[in-house]
Amino acid sequence: MNLSGIIGYPVTPFSQDNKHVAIDKLGHVIDVLLDAKVDAIAALGSAGEAAYLNEAEWKQVAEYTVQHVAGKVPVIIGIAELTTEQAVQYARHAHQTGADMIMLSPFSYFKLSEAEIFQHYETVAGASPLPIMIYNNPATCGVDMSPEFMLKMVDRIPSAIMIKESTGDIQRMHKIYTLSDGNVPFFNGCNHMALEALNAGASGWCTAAPCLIGDKPGQLYDAIKQGESEKAKELFYQQYEFLEFIVSSGLAAAVKSGLALQGTDVGSPRKPLLPLNNQAQQRLRGMLEALA
Repeated sequence: MNLSGIIGYPVTPFSQDNKHVAIDKLGHVIDVLLDAKVDAIAALGSAGEAAYLNEAEWKQVAEYTVQHVAGKVPVIIGIAELTTEQAVQYARHAHQTGADMIMLSPFSYFKLSEAEIFQHYETVAGASPLPIMIYNNPATCGVDMSPEFMLKMVDRIPSAIMIKESTGDIQRMHKIYTLSDGNVPFFNGCNHMALEALNAGASGWCTAAPCLIGDKPGQLYDAIKQGESEKAKELFYQQYEFLEFIVSSGLAAAVKSGLALQGTDVGSPRKPLLPLNNQAQQRLRGMLEALA
């Protein structure tokens, strides 16, 4: 599967009492991403609060996302589960619903060895025919995989075909590129590193930013691919404060607050997560008005 460009991440809307997924509003969020001309949509990532959904809700969001996108762009389903058994169930469900790929993260309570991580990926790969994006995000998953180890999995697990790197260390991306001779696609998962990562050979950028600022991330990607370095630099620094803010403030809280400021109430993040306070909302409003 060839995939490149901007992978957009929808938030998961909740009802006013925070007890249920507001599935009708999820359709609106997906439409916002499609209008922003993203190249793929990745449901059930960090921005989608996947860790805060029960199994029925998780499956509901996966199914609805595939149905609503309706083949317009590829759909990637994020899986980050504590047990291999649960990850296998979700990988099978993603395939049954018609998703195009899974983005698989190891998730730990006890520290995992490389042998345990490899077994996790190999088992999930054996349970579903979907291609796998290996996702390294130690800040949320508690597991840090080296470029060498991830490339070993790409080499030995046929369906593991690409990598998403989210440590914020540009040297990791340089290593992935050089050790694979540029043959293994990798994606940037760190918003404030977008310019460096794309210049380092990243195939694309995984981000929730298009939920609020439309195709501006796509404009940056296109400028780099077209060799317009000064334009790319200008576009990046226009977005930089906003990109850093939504991560440092919490993706789900920031994007949901931003959507509310733009006229779409998608509820609050799930407790213990809190919505943005008034001061942060006002700062976000100013940035969105500047980027409009």
